[in-house]
Amino acid sequence: MSNRPIPPASRVAAVAAGGAVGGTLRYAFILAFPVAPGAFPWVIFWENVIGAFALGLILILVLERWRLAWDVRSFLTVGVLGSFTTFSNYTLDVVTLASGGAVALAFAYSGASALAGLAAAALGMRLGHRVAGGRRAGVAR
Repeated sequence: MSNRPIPPASRVAAVAAGGAVGGTLRYAFILAFPVAPGAFPWVIFWENVIGAFALGLILILVLERWRLAWDVRSFLTVGVLGSFTTFSNYTLDVVTLASGGAVALAFAYSGASALAGLAAAALGMRLGHRVAGGRRAGVAR
């Protein structure tokens, strides 16, 4: 049994609302840009890369420049970006490609996703540092 405090209802609601926004955006992109079976899943790839960049950027800005309440932070990071990016769709794409005979493409997609996501997060963090100018904002509760 954990002794961790239960988050306030407002934070839980913020994450849920952000999840609705991010999940809806992800679904809209999937519908707008369908991927042919056996093809590189560009939509999920770019959603994850863009989300990694945005998360890196937002986290640095939140830590060094913006004074955002925890509910707003949770809405943006855990809610919107957590549901916009998707490990589950990424994994499903890898398994679908491999089980459909496109094993090399599945490995390429898996590796490219990891490398591009890490690079995007690092780039977002670097941009965040430049925008913030090294100033710390403190924590708004």
